[in-house]
Amino acid sequence: MKKRVIGILKEFGVQESAITDQTHFSRDLGLDSLDSVDLIMQLEKEFGIRIPDEDYGKLTTMQGVLTYLESEQATA
Repeated sequence: MKKRVIGILKEFGVQESAITDQTHFSRDLGLDSLDSVDLIMQLEKEFGIRIPDEDYGKLTTMQGVLTYLESEQATA
């Protein structure tokens, strides 16, 4: 799962070496709000899920994304 998320981030020009579990997408990687929405759309497509707007705040770090995806898979 982590490799798939890293693959998506690489499409935004992010170097894999810059990504850790604590990496904050806007603060550490410089993704803006449009990039964040695009990232969420890519995650939805890649993992076949629907992420409600109210959950966007949970997806600001790599660990947040992984935790969210794991919980979504557990309830699926």
